[in-house]
Amino acid sequence: MLNIGITLGDPAGIGPEIVAKSLLDMKDRKFKVTLFGDKNNFDLMASKYNMNFSNVDNMEFIDVGNGEFIEFGKVGKEAGKISIKSIEMAVEYAMNNKIDAMATAPINKGAIIKAGSKYIDHTAMLKGLTKSKFITTLFEVNNLRITFLSKHISLSDAIKYIKRDNIYSGIQETYQSMKLLGFDNPKIGVAALNPHGGESGMFGYEEINEIKPAIDMAKDIINVYGPVPADSVFHYASLGYYDVVLSLYHDQGHIAAKTYDFDHTVSMNPGLPFLRTSVDHGTAFDIAGKNMGNFISMTESIIKAEKYAVKYKTNYEKYKNKF
Repeated sequence: MLNIGITLGDPAGIGPEIVAKSLLDMKDRKFKVTLFGDKNNFDLMASKYNMNFSNVDNMEFIDVGNGEFIEFGKVGKEAGKISIKSIEMAVEYAMNNKIDAMATAPINKGAIIKAGSKYIDHTAMLKGLTKSKFITTLFEVNNLRITFLSKHISLSDAIKYIKRDNIYSGIQETYQSMKLLGFDNPKIGVAALNPHGGESGMFGYEEINEIKPAIDMAKDIINVYGPVPADSVFHYASLGYYDVVLSLYHDQGHIAAKTYDFDHTVSMNPGLPFLRTSVDHGTAFDIAGKNMGNFISMTESIIKAEKYAVKYKTNYEKYKNKF
């Protein structure tokens, strides 16, 4: 039976709540789940919201807590430690084939830094713990998929990062990511930066000097198109013109995905030795502890983990020495 590992995220946030709601809602689940988190706080939350897990089958809990009560809605060192331990333990299980994929609830960057993490976020932590050569953030929402040239840097720095070699690497990693998910010859659309794709230099030269040359460099081996104006490329991808879009910076792709369908947007990290999926939202401290968390994205991330887990593991073994 397939076993999906689920980290509960920051115990001060909505992570434990949305995981619990997802599992209670998945009545006909055909796979096992292994939860990683603080069991004492999870049980207190479940009791507070009158959640009954007595009829939930094929569920195991790996407790990484110390029994200390964690207050909702607060950035805290102890909560950060639990977040880190949950991820570390889940990675250990995944690397030893005890789980087949990992779905993660949100963590708080401030909390993990307080707890001594040398990694700024989930993605960096997973790459470091697994010593992966590359790791991509890939969104999937319905038929739309998006990767990102840059993520957690300022917009001014993101624009400076739009250089030929960086874009060429981004195209390669997008191609590799799609191969891991089972797309043999993926069609990649590269988003433009400037209005109307720069309009032949009238609105900027990045398309002429950096983006188009990178695409031309990759065309011999990769099915890549662009630069396509950003006000249309995501729409065309949702219709199937492209299998995936390379977004040039964080918000360009995030806005497209979340406007298209906020609740069903799921983040994946191709490049790891195992599939990792995640919600695409934060810890929501403002509503934590109020039984208001929307669990749809968490459910979607678990479903995506099940959907791609076996295919991903097979393709990782096939391609890991070729990338």
